[in-house]
Amino acid sequence: MRSGTTSERAGLGRSAAIASIVTALFLVGLKLWAVWQTESMAVLGSLADSALDLVASIVTLTGVVIAARPADRTHRFGHGKAEALAAVFQVMLIALSAAGIAMRSSQALVAGERVAGAGEGIVVSAIAIAATFALLAYQRYVLARTRSVAIHADHVHYQSDLLLNLAVIVALVLDRYAGVPWADPLFGLGIAAWLLWGAWRAGSEAIDHLMDREWPEEKRLRFIAIAAAHPELSHMHDLRTRTSGGIDFVQFHVDLPGDYSVEKAHDIIERVESDLRAEFPDAEVLIHIDPAGHVDDPANALVEEDQFKRLGEKPMNSDNPGHEA
Repeated sequence: MRSGTTSERAGLGRSAAIASIVTALFLVGLKLWAVWQTESMAVLGSLADSALDLVASIVTLTGVVIAARPADRTHRFGHGKAEALAAVFQVMLIALSAAGIAMRSSQALVAGERVAGAGEGIVVSAIAIAATFALLAYQRYVLARTRSVAIHADHVHYQSDLLLNLAVIVALVLDRYAGVPWADPLFGLGIAAWLLWGAWRAGSEAIDHLMDREWPEEKRLRFIAIAAAHPELSHMHDLRTRTSGGIDFVQFHVDLPGDYSVEKAHDIIERVESDLRAEFPDAEVLIHIDPAGHVDDPANALVEEDQFKRLGEKPMNSDNPGHEA
């Protein structure tokens, strides 16, 4: 669950991105030395991944900073999708890294290349695991409070790094000490496959944000239930939801009795919006009022479906007897 003000969440996002950059710089230097000492394909794959982590984390920081900018005249819905764009860029880098690792590992497997200094590679991978674990713990703390799609993509990437470094240790032990010559390039291929899977997972959420995917069903029903608690309302329809960065956007139509004054209808909607904001503090809600019985688009079931019916029968409106809610 998110907490704190928008500026506080933006600050947390920036700090998480900076922590990723510092960690990536440290790991790149460490693994450069390890590759020089070991000539391991698994370590080389881990180095390539860490190098791309560095680029991706810089892009993440850029996306988080841009997304935190308030709405302006040319971006009235804010800049939240910058996070999703940063995540998509990360996915592209991950996929390129996986392709390069797979190609080099295949060549090493065919040529029968062996690992040189396994001991150094194991020590380096163990240090990398400790550094990555600390970063992941901080990212989880930030994600629980910001729900940043860019930080989430970075988090998924570093989760894969944790497993990659474990795989490197196993590959080096098998190759150097158990006499399994094909272990290192095979683990390199496994690392490439894992990176592609991680890219798919990280990219899915970013694409959902860019394509304005509707909220999950459970979240939509919670939103509908809050509106349904107001007996004056009926026939909630044309409900549309989306998320951009850390902000949710919701719009819907709702029926009120046609004989209500503008002032009375306004007061009712103000109460509805207040209750919705209490449960969804980061949502921008736009409500359109229709006179009871009005049909906007009778041929479009997607627009006219009564969302209240998904919760069962609403109580009858005492001010509007006989009108189904």
